[in-house]
Amino acid sequence: MNKSLVAICFVALLCSCGQSEPAFDKAAYEAEVLEWREGRLARLKAPTGYLNQIGLFWLEEGDYRFGSGADNDIRLPAKAASSIGVFEVNEAGVRMTAEAGVDVFSDDEPVTSILILDDTTEAPVQVTHRSFAWTVVQRDGRFAVRVRDFEHPFVATFGPLPYFAVDPSLRVSAILRRYDEPRIADVETVIEGLGYHPESPGTVEFVIDDDTYELEAYTSGDRLFFVFGDMTNRDDTYGAGRFLYADAPGEDGQTVLDFNLAYSPPCAFNDFSTCPVASPRNRLPIRIEAGEKFEPSLHYSADAGY
Repeated sequence: MNKSLVAICFVALLCSCGQSEPAFDKAAYEAEVLEWREGRLARLKAPTGYLNQIGLFWLEEGDYRFGSGADNDIRLPAKAASSIGVFEVNEAGVRMTAEAGVDVFSDDEPVTSILILDDTTEAPVQVTHRSFAWTVVQRDGRFAVRVRDFEHPFVATFGPLPYFAVDPSLRVSAILRRYDEPRIADVETVIEGLGYHPESPGTVEFVIDDDTYELEAYTSGDRLFFVFGDMTNRDDTYGAGRFLYADAPGEDGQTVLDFNLAYSPPCAFNDFSTCPVASPRNRLPIRIEAGEKFEPSLHYSADAGY
């Protein structure tokens, strides 16, 4: 090798040795988290968000009359028609038949009778009447009608959401320890006797302040989903735990848990959701002072009325 080529290689080696990982841009990261928080509030307040829910009515086989009148099985606020129609429940699902002369729509088309496909199907059906909408949810083989009011005053007055200060140290590397075969987890929900049974690929392992912890992960599309608890549930955060998503890992099992993006489940805000709660194995024995906090004023009770 000639001297010129040796010199060039030596200079290149020196330059490569001097290279380092790009400096962490804390300001840019905080801006990303703040932008996520704005989106979070907008999603909650959207027509498909959780804040406009006003009722969750569990159904057994049979007929249920609904409307604002006192003689209905399912009673809606006074601005609904006195008698809207009937829900007919059997093993095939929930069919709604509207009263003659009552305006009821699905996909902006008037309907008089419709099978309301539930939220476990490929094309769930939503039916509307005035400012109200209802869908059917299926949980553990049980049907329920969930009712929304797009003019719910709680939506307009809600917020802002409280948060811990952004803490970049609680954005941690993690590794998925896969089970030999995916398992079906058995998780309790806020509704007694109702379970949540997601598929779990394994547990993720991570380090905080030199101590190692793990959480069982649940499969959610192409991401990992976590329902976790920590010691802040006693005072600063929602008592049943919080939710968190992470990117699904590649072949090496590596992913990132960003606890600054942890958030309260829907049941933190009303009594009409079927949220899973953190299982005993997913309750961390430390305080995770990052992400969304909770205050009782953020919860709309079934007893509140409006």
